[in-house]
Amino acid sequence: MKIAFVGKGGSGKTTLSSLFIRHLASTGAPVIAVDADINQHLGPALGLDEAEAAELPALGARLPLIKDYLRGSNPRIASADTMIKTTPPGEGSRLLRVREANPVFDACARPVELDDATVRLMVTGPFTEADLGVACYHSKTGAVELCLNHLVDGRDEYAVVDMTAGSDSFASGMFTRFDMTFLVAEPTKKGVSVYRQYKEYARDFGVSLAVVGNKVQGQDDIDFLREQVGDDLLVTVGHSDWVRAMEKGRPPRFELLEEENRRSLQALQAAVDGSYERRDWERYTSQMVHFHLKNAQSWGNERTGADLAAQVDPSFVLRERMTATA
Repeated sequence: MKIAFVGKGGSGKTTLSSLFIRHLASTGAPVIAVDADINQHLGPALGLDEAEAAELPALGARLPLIKDYLRGSNPRIASADTMIKTTPPGEGSRLLRVREANPVFDACARPVELDDATVRLMVTGPFTEADLGVACYHSKTGAVELCLNHLVDGRDEYAVVDMTAGSDSFASGMFTRFDMTFLVAEPTKKGVSVYRQYKEYARDFGVSLAVVGNKVQGQDDIDFLREQVGDDLLVTVGHSDWVRAMEKGRPPRFELLEEENRRSLQALQAAVDGSYERRDWERYTSQMVHFHLKNAQSWGNERTGADLAAQVDPSFVLRERMTATA
């Protein structure tokens, strides 16, 4: 199951995504955590110190390896150099699976110990000095989108992505790659502004969206959020001494998280697991193709010197159970 956490800067989406990752790991489920926010705070939120977080391999820096592996023997892709962030899989492509070992995970994912469990963490990587003034944020997240396009995940398997702040996610098709999107909102007008943008943009794409109210201090805050977002408000999260200790770099064992907040995390998991029966692989694949063709026409064909529409395999539908390609 693919899950995104979105929200305005400072809403607490990274904190909430890290809590959800810890919760899933505590159940024994396999989890891949992805930091797709250029600010790169997910690693520290999962307990890494600054030095450890700085040593995480950047997905963007390993894009040639990722492309070469995912291309496999797909005859519609002339070379890995012609692959772009939206290139969809087809017959002969290699796919990624949450539980497996593969060259992409070997190169780009690192294990993070969380009490008695381990998750795999991947990061886009921060801007470097060479990027300043000449690169856009989405040049970094392209590797994440390409991996999600080739990820085959099933029930009780989780890929949790901490997305970029605000509505920047809509500058790519990545916002359609998830079974469930949790929008973290504070009980303020600014806090719900991103919700309105997300709701409007996602309306035509069947995006499952639920609001997590964060930094809630009382019933008035809950009433405000309910008034602003209606039934999309799934749960609320209030003050947490556990989170405060985590932010100081001294997280207690996760089992000591406040019971009320644990119940909120359980409700998030129930919402994700409940979305499994609504999965539509045909729509998922067609949306992938839709955004690939848009990107091909807008900039991809010119940049690669190839007709990227030819990469689309019209008979291919990504599904949960597929034969692995060597």
